[in-house]
Amino acid sequence: MRRYVQAPGPVGEFSELPLLRRADTLDLVYVGYGLLVVALVLASYLLGAFGWLPHDPQAIDVGLINAAPLTPGHLLGTDFLGRDLQSRLILGIQAYFLPGLLAIAISVAGGAVLGVLAGYKGGWIDTVITYFDNLIDSFPRLVLILLVIAAFKPDIYTIMVVVGITGMPATAGLIAGKIAFLRQKSFIEAAHALGLPARAVILKHILWLNCRALLVIQATLGMAEAILVETSLSYLGFGVQEPTPSWGNMVQAGANYFLQGNFWPSTAPALAILATILGFQLLGDGLNKLLEGRRRR
Repeated sequence: MRRYVQAPGPVGEFSELPLLRRADTLDLVYVGYGLLVVALVLASYLLGAFGWLPHDPQAIDVGLINAAPLTPGHLLGTDFLGRDLQSRLILGIQAYFLPGLLAIAISVAGGAVLGVLAGYKGGWIDTVITYFDNLIDSFPRLVLILLVIAAFKPDIYTIMVVVGITGMPATAGLIAGKIAFLRQKSFIEAAHALGLPARAVILKHILWLNCRALLVIQATLGMAEAILVETSLSYLGFGVQEPTPSWGNMVQAGANYFLQGNFWPSTAPALAILATILGFQLLGDGLNKLLEGRRRR
């Protein structure tokens, strides 16, 4: 799992240059591509939720089986049953969007609580949380998810709860590290000396003013991981099942026709997975450099 380290520098002291002027071109490309992917995913989710699709994703047309892209009436072609690939790709976003948001909420909120307790309270609470985080990190995520599936046969939302819980240690470690960094600058002690209550110090001055960028970055990376988990499980047959489309089961179903030379029904969802995960990862990298790595030395 990717971890980011707080760059050294005075607390809250940023360059006076506007964000776009002090940013590297590559960082802006990363963020721009990531935001484009987020916009496309959100728009596609809404299209699927309201049923505004080019074709019925379940409609079978035996006369257009494995049609190539740019076939009249089917921009991305059709699959092995003659179903429109564009419609199924758009609807396939339903499989991971809301479950992914659930995983992000658990990972970010739970990780923030654990990080604050470990970094702000310290002592035996820090020790207990550290052991808890190490325990979760000691289990490979996919193995743990497969064990949960084998034991309980849960739905995708329950699986994403497990994904969210396993993502908490990374966020907790970052929050605790940020608080330790602020303590080195006597930031928290100064806030208490001014008479600020602990709630205001934690919620406003630590989480909101100093950790919001970090939490946004973790959310973008968490969505990329949620997409990867959901599509992997669907590919293996443990996630969303046919005929409900998921990018993972679309890749798996299309792979059966590779030896016949029909690559596109499997390649199209695979490219969608690659482009989307890459977009969220690059968005996280770009935001990390823009928001966390540009403090004045």
